[in-house]
Parts: sequence; C-alpha cells; structure tokens
Amino acid sequence: MAGSDKKPLLSIGKGSSKSCKPLRVGVKIPVLCFWLLFWIILYKIINNEIFLVAPWTVAKTLIRLVQQKEFWETIIFSFLRIVLGFLSAAMVGTLLAVLAYMSKPLKELINPLITVIKATPVASFIILALLWIKGSNLSVLISFLMVIPMIYANVYQGLTTTDRKLLEMAEVFKINRFRRIRAIYIPSVIPYFTSAISVSLGFCWKAGIAAEVIGIPTGSIGERLYEAKIYLVIDELYAWTVVIILISITFEKLVLYFIKFLRLDTHYSDKSKPIGE
Repeated sequence: MAGSDKKPLLSIGKGSSKSCKPLRVGVKIPVLCFWLLFWIILYKIINNEIFLVAPWTVAKTLIRLVQQKEFWETIIFSFLRIVLGFLSAAMVGTLLAVLAYMSKPLKELINPLITVIKATPVASFIILALLWIKGSNLSVLISFLMVIPMIYANVYQGLTTTDRKLLEMAEVFKINRFRRIRAIYIPSVIPYFTSAISVSLGFCWKAGIAAEVIGIPTGSIGERLYEAKIYLVIDELYAWTVVIILISITFEKLVLYFIKFLRLDTHYSDKSKPIGE
C-alpha cells in the first residue's frame, strides 16, 4: 500500500510541472505583445526617429546585421571578454568567501576591499583602468569587478548558514573533510551561489558594454554603439541594444540550466535570496 500511495504523487508532480510550461508561455506572449504595443504607441506619439524608432525598423536592421560577417565577429569579441571576466569573478569570489569563512583575520582583510569595490562607481573604475590596461581588455576587468562582490557576499552567507547540527554530527562520526564539503557545505552554498549568478550576470553585461563604450576597443559591441550614437544611426543603436539584451538573457538561462543539469541546484527558501538584490 505504501508503494502504491507514492506512485500517483510522483506522476502528479511530473504532470503538473509539464503542464506549467505551456501556461508560462501563454502568459509571456500576451505580456510581450503588450510591451510591443506600448512601444508602437510611444513611437506614434513621439513621431521622431532620432529619439525612438519603430519595432519593425529595428527588426529590419537586425535582419540586415545578422547577414554580415562583422556582426558575428563583434559579438564573439565582446562575448569572450565579458564571459572571461564573469567566470574569473565567480572563481575568485568563491575562493575569497571560503578563505573569509575559514579565517576571521582574512575576513577582516578581505571585507574592506569588497566594500570599496561595491561603493566605487563603474565609470570611475573604467577611467582608472584605462590608465593601467589596454582598451581591448577593459571589459574583462570591469565585468570581474562588478561580479566579485555579489559572488563573495552570497557564497559567504551560504557558508555561515550551514546547519551546525549536521557539522556536529559529521564531527561525531569522523566524516572526512571531502565528504563534509560535498554533503553539507555544497548543498548549503549552491542556492546562494545560483541566486548570485542570476543577478550578477545582468550587471556583468551592462558594466562590460559600458566599459567598451568608454574605452572603444576596435571590433567590440561598445564601439558599434558609440559609432551609431556619433553618426546618429539610431536604428543600429536600438538593434545593438536588443542584441545585448538577448545575449545577456540567453547566457543567463544557459548558465542556470547548466547548474541544474549538474544537479547542483536545489530548492531554497526566502533566506537564500541574493544579497545583491
């Protein structure tokens, strides 16, 4: 009887999760249509393509751009650098959080640095960084600096909220360090880490592209945005903005899917909301 009682519960759970997907799509389509309609109405009211272009104009520009080899080369140039900054920040931020958790003196040394990074305006970092490094590598550094405080704060929070009773039990049963990390610490940290990744990816792309607009490295998305603004090619300015949004959203979805695919993601409560939000 116990086994027969469990089966329907499992099948209901799977069915409900599948039925939610069409529902989500059904909700998103009207929302998208609403904002497109709002854009069209605003376009008609303003009636000046220097300030706001029509959605169909942006779509035509995008179709024209995707047929150019330079378009894809530009995306690859910026994508690789911003992703490099993001991945570096994820690794270094996690390492610093672990060190701060293990040693209070190290925590006292690390915290002021993280606070300064969080408090310094992005524009200040960009201008200062231009004195130290080439413009082509500017987006790597800026993306790194914008992400690392979020990763550090959330991973550290995840470590400090680890269940003490589980740690005590592991101590009593002489469980080795590797098994403690895998079975206790990682499940505690991953919800915070996942939330930090979700929030920081948006900041990463915005800061990285802003750095390119100021540094104007040759062959970057920032350079294309800057040129579109200088020469008042407004349709390309909007088209490249749409491209940036699409790349950012797609990359975020892929990273979160990858975490779930590795079975690292877990259900978490409100206490694991990202500190950066």
